[in-house]
Amino acid sequence: MAQAEKKDGTVGKALEILDLVASAERPIRFSELLVQSAHPKATLYRFLQTLTNQGMLSYDDDRQTYSLGLRLVRLAHAAWGQSSLAPVARPHLDSLAEETGETLHLAQFDNGQVLYVDKRNAARPVEMFAAAGKVGPAYCTGVGKAIMAYMADDKLERALSQQAYLQYTSTTLTSAKALCDELKTIRAEGFAYDREEHEPGIICIAAPIHSGGNRVIGAISVTTTTQRRSLEDLDELRPRLLKCATEIGEDAAAWQFPVQS
Repeated sequence: MAQAEKKDGTVGKALEILDLVASAERPIRFSELLVQSAHPKATLYRFLQTLTNQGMLSYDDDRQTYSLGLRLVRLAHAAWGQSSLAPVARPHLDSLAEETGETLHLAQFDNGQVLYVDKRNAARPVEMFAAAGKVGPAYCTGVGKAIMAYMADDKLERALSQQAYLQYTSTTLTSAKALCDELKTIRAEGFAYDREEHEPGIICIAAPIHSGGNRVIGAISVTTTTQRRSLEDLDELRPRLLKCATEIGEDAAAWQFPVQS
């Protein structure tokens, strides 16, 4: 963290505070931020004032809490249209969701994690972690592994070093070696599974999305529960899933997306 602050200076510190407010997922008090932040009280307060004045944060006088500001909402909408796969993928997701009746996730890689940029709920919705706008671990999700399997060696090395390898379930891959072995299989077969690796009872089949030059730009998954289907059942949907991923990649070929990092 110290190296990042030295390199990125004031902007980096301000973004760090925005991340803290966003991660709370609710309005948050100054005292709570002070506990989580590495900044002194006066420095934190100064940054909060500046971010509020600039519309990046909103302050509720009655509750004395901070939340993300409307300026961020405008920026988020612009980013969704300019840098996200979601607008390009939308008609393909709609079609696949209608055919399968299951939950679909569209994700991109973001600094070692997966960012869910769009989602379609199943005909009978199931509560699960993944939701549009959320970030999740890459090493134990189908979309994360599908993307990592097709990364260039230098990007993959960095991505591997960014994983926490926490054991969420009994099937979670908890080492870089185990993950690399799985990624080799995924690359050979062209798709990935989530075998209840992040959440008990949640399984998926995922496919990478490639654009020009075979560059991986995201992934799509069909997700369900072990009460509804087995991995063998999901495998029956693989041809349609792969076709959808190919169609999204073809439509995205003329679009400019951020390079995976």
